[in-house]
Amino acid sequence: MVAVIFLVLLFIGVPIALVLAVSAMAYIVSSDNAVLFLSYPQQFFGGLSQYGLLAIPLFMLVGELMNEGGLTRRLVAFASVFLGSIRGGLAYINILANMMLASIVGSANAQVAVMSQVMVPEMHRKGYDRSFATATTAAGALLAPVIPPSMLFVIFGVLAQISIGDLFVAGIVPGLLMAVGFILVIAVLGFIHEYPKNERLTPRQALRNVVASIPSLSVPVVMIGSIVGGLATPTEAAAVGAAMAVLVGRFAHGEMKTDRMGDMLLRVAINSGVVLALVAAAAVFGWVIIYEQLPQRLGELMQSMTSDPFVYLLLLMGLLLMVGMVLDGIAALILLVPIVLPVAQSVYGINPYHLGVLMCINLTLGLLTPPVGAALYVASRVTGCKPGDIIKALLPFLLVTVLVLLLITWMPDLVTAFL
Repeated sequence: MVAVIFLVLLFIGVPIALVLAVSAMAYIVSSDNAVLFLSYPQQFFGGLSQYGLLAIPLFMLVGELMNEGGLTRRLVAFASVFLGSIRGGLAYINILANMMLASIVGSANAQVAVMSQVMVPEMHRKGYDRSFATATTAAGALLAPVIPPSMLFVIFGVLAQISIGDLFVAGIVPGLLMAVGFILVIAVLGFIHEYPKNERLTPRQALRNVVASIPSLSVPVVMIGSIVGGLATPTEAAAVGAAMAVLVGRFAHGEMKTDRMGDMLLRVAINSGVVLALVAAAAVFGWVIIYEQLPQRLGELMQSMTSDPFVYLLLLMGLLLMVGMVLDGIAALILLVPIVLPVAQSVYGINPYHLGVLMCINLTLGLLTPPVGAALYVASRVTGCKPGDIIKALLPFLLVTVLVLLLITWMPDLVTAFL
């Protein structure tokens, strides 16, 4: 009964937060246990009592402030100093700028929207195929949920009750592996298609770009440095980053306009509200799952299929890929972590940080794969390219991401080396 309600609501397009909350309520009604009604509001509001959740609106605010204050554009100019004059230089700049922006935005959808407006028109003007330019931008946005700070990592850390800062550290090597893989793809395609070279910057121009970008670079450096160095929690680092973004955008670059702050804060509030509503509803749904002992049943089922942790992870990766194709990454994470994590830890002895990185990378693939592919359609809407053309150009990047997934599944030390 409850499963039917869940699936019906999901496939008719009801927001996932309502699907989770209504399904949990349906379970309580069907169980005929009036005592559970008293626990429902406690579990709902208890899901929002985690201190780490404060990082979500703060990271969103940092990303918006970076865009409004002109910091994003200067990071792209900084990247052009190092990679602009080689063949396919703008494509390399695209990936490098995405890496720097990923350390601030933490959301693939937001990053696709920003970078598609900045990079795709410029690449097309320089002679790149528009679908390839869009695909490169979208692929670079896959780094947003992996390179710290990451919204998905914050959600996983809260759900798994593990250190979010350590989870950020665990994502560094996989994020760098993906970036190197993307650069190799561009190098091969650039050789085959003879992508254009950029004009070499004069020493004066290069110096001007570097100097102009120093205030912008200070924001991610301070945020990540304070987290890795143990000086601040991710939440505190995000608050410091937001304050720095305001100061840099207002006084260093002079582009932060107070008349646009209202709309920007409204966007942050709406987006944060959507995510936090999901977290609250998931707390209730997760409580029902545990009450029904679903993780234990799943553990018994998985043990009957395999006792090998590597095989278990491969099966899980296949499931996550399918789930990511139809559900938003945050919603899928909230739905699956309470079920998957207990089995992975108690039955197979899998490190929760290893599992978290694998799940987050896998679910980001769903952002760029049909039928939902939220980031894919954002890129299509911004650039005017057909989703089918983007997918065709994107395939090599998706293949690299899958290979990185397999590598870190097989070698968990790549994830946990610095923990």
